[in-house]
Amino acid sequence: FVAFLFLVTIIGGFFMPRHAHVERSVVSTATPEQVFPYLADLTKWATWSPWAMADTNMVTTFEGEPGTVGSKMTWTSEVKEVGTGWQTVTAVESNQLVRIHLDFGKQGEADAYFEISPTDNGCQILWGFDTDLGLSPFSRYFGLMFDRMIGPSYEAGLAKLRSVVEKK
Repeated sequence: FVAFLFLVTIIGGFFMPRHAHVERSVVSTATPEQVFPYLADLTKWATWSPWAMADTNMVTTFEGEPGTVGSKMTWTSEVKEVGTGWQTVTAVESNQLVRIHLDFGKQGEADAYFEISPTDNGCQILWGFDTDLGLSPFSRYFGLMFDRMIGPSYEAGLAKLRSVVEKK
C-alpha cells in the first residue's frame, strides 16, 4: 500500500504545473521617475530589499554600470532564507520595466520583473517572479508553495520600497 501511494505521488507530480509564478503589487504616491532608480540600480536594493533586511551582514558585490542591462549583483549570506547567488539586469525600459535573471546556484534559476504603471496620484509597482521547475515531480510539488513562501517577502519589500520612495 505504501509503495502504491508513493507511486501515485510520483506520477501525480508530473501533472503538477511545471512553472511557478508569484506576483505582488503596491500603489505609491511616488512617480515612476522616483521609483525606477531603486529597481534598475542594484546598488540601491539594500535600501528596500526584504533579503537585505533579513541579513544586514550579507556581503554584496556589484559589476557593470548601475541601472543598465548587464549590471550584476552577487550576494553571500549565512542566513538560510537569503542564501547565496547572483542577479543580472536583462532588460530596462526607463521608468516602466526592469527584468532580472536570478541564479541561486544549486537551488535553481528564475526571472523577476518590475512593472511601473502611472496612476492619477503616483504609480503602481508590480513585482513578479517566474521559474521553470523542470521535470522533477518533487520540484513541481515544491512549486505549489512558492506563492506562500515568496509572496510575503515581496509584500514586505514593496512596502519598504514605497516607504523609501515616498520620503524622497
